[in-house]
Amino acid sequence: MKRPNHSRRRQHNKTFLGKIKDKSIRKLKARKEENLSVLYGLTLMGFVGWSVSIPTLIGVAIGLWLDQVLPTPFSWTLTLMLVGLVLGCINAWYWVQQESADE
Repeated sequence: MKRPNHSRRRQHNKTFLGKIKDKSIRKLKARKEENLSVLYGLTLMGFVGWSVSIPTLIGVAIGLWLDQVLPTPFSWTLTLMLVGLVLGCINAWYWVQQESADE
């Protein structure tokens, strides 16, 4: 018969209690900043949207120009649109991580 591993269970309980503590701290902080939360959320969503759309549109504009100047068998527009989209997503992810760390 196997004996239960009490140290493993204690470690699991510590991590579980730590997660609960972190969530409760975040909820209490959100309640204190209730008036700012809606405006803050809308601002962050707008910033994320612009930080993704601007590099994508710049990629499309440069791609259209390159398609006219350099005729190639592939589309510069689609290629640079995807590059702009990826760069915009990385940029948005970076700023969201920075804002999450500040909270």
